[in-house]
Amino acid sequence: MSQITTHVLDTAAGIPAEGVASKLFFFVNDHWKEISSGVTNNDGRISDLIKNDDRLKEGIYKMNFDTGSYFSGRKIKGFYPYVDIIFEINSGEHYHIPLLLSPFGYSTYRGS
Repeated sequence: MSQITTHVLDTAAGIPAEGVASKLFFFVNDHWKEISSGVTNNDGRISDLIKNDDRLKEGIYKMNFDTGSYFSGRKIKGFYPYVDIIFEINSGEHYHIPLLLSPFGYSTYRGS
């Protein structure tokens, strides 16, 4: 399994959010360095953001979700064009980063 996975759910529509582009960044030398990207599948998941046998360094990471394009593709005017989730990796264990999304709000938590 990839060390980092995500699942995006459109809670306003009650469906997985298919087609949400996401980028993964690493914070190094006071700058964000892009290390990976992907797009959610028909179940709202990106399961291959990092190759299965790759292990990330400890540090600060950011997942950037292009929520504006997702909602505009559904002809919905949203408030947040992008959602950034910043988190810290302290070990080589698996990190699941879920995003619960609606046009005017979002939430996240440490998944399993």
